[in-house]
Amino acid sequence: MRRVVTGLTDEGKSVFVSDGEPPRSCTIDELPSFRMTEVWATEDIASIPNKEGDITTEISSLIPGLEGTRFRVCWYYPEKELIEALQKGADVATVLEKFAKGAPGIAEAMEPDNPGMHTTDTIDYGIVISGEIDLELDDGAEVHLEPGDCVVQNGTRHAWRNRGSEPCAVAFVMIGAERK
Repeated sequence: MRRVVTGLTDEGKSVFVSDGEPPRSCTIDELPSFRMTEVWATEDIASIPNKEGDITTEISSLIPGLEGTRFRVCWYYPEKELIEALQKGADVATVLEKFAKGAPGIAEAMEPDNPGMHTTDTIDYGIVISGEIDLELDDGAEVHLEPGDCVVQNGTRHAWRNRGSEPCAVAFVMIGAERK
């Protein structure tokens, strides 16, 4: 994946600040189709010009706080890939440990008794880039999504289920929100 970041000089001239791979990704060897790539992050109300610089590698949580944002692309593995990994002897504790280390904040939001189900205090904008995926809500209601489909996730309890045979890529922008 290539990430191009623009910015402004002190004189207000538009410039390319960086052009290369995003600096932060989470992968798990036992699940080769899984990857979460952080493209950009802000912690407070964003400002122009950007005085924070690129804080993507410095953030302690992949879930933004109030007024913060996260831009990420997730590749969801087919559920059968996890079953195959377990049949080949993958250690669940090791997989979960790698996820917790690579996806702080998100890992803690996951419900231990209902794999994949989680809730965050964010408004998320998602668009399916490739593959297919099901979005499940807490009452079991589901919707099937295909490339080009968009989702606005308003802080609800949900899980992403890839029941297909190919990885599914979804791009997300998460905006920290106050739960009232």
